[in-house]
Amino acid sequence: MEQVILTNMCMVYDGDRILVENKVTGRYTGIVFPGGHVEAGEPLAEAIIREVREETGLVIEKPQLCGIYNWMRKDGIRYMVFIYKASIFSGTLQASEEGPVFWTTREEFLQMDLSDGMREVLLLCDTDELSENMPYLEDGSWHDRLL
Repeated sequence: MEQVILTNMCMVYDGDRILVENKVTGRYTGIVFPGGHVEAGEPLAEAIIREVREETGLVIEKPQLCGIYNWMRKDGIRYMVFIYKASIFSGTLQASEEGPVFWTTREEFLQMDLSDGMREVLLLCDTDELSENMPYLEDGSWHDRLL
């Protein structure tokens, strides 16, 4: 058994547009997809629906699990991010205290000030052949292990 922190992230998309958040609070700042922590006992799919609603004002339906981004923290705790995507949503887009949200293209996204690992998160969303990234620390640098 190991200690695990469960979190999530969702790429909400509408055709060629993807929804991003410029996260200004917390440990990881920069451009990300909406998401956050899974509460104790909360189903994973319900957690991502809740997080997207809290951070964007949108209510997503039928989120699809795309993969898992996980790593071992220095304290020995595994940090797991369940990566989802969703194209069915309703509501009015609005920012939260975590930062502004806006629509962009994948091409524009890749040119932005992305939070660490977001290129790999996009790959997990867009590539059926990949389902996991577990970066590892070697000689003081992080290296991706896409599986």
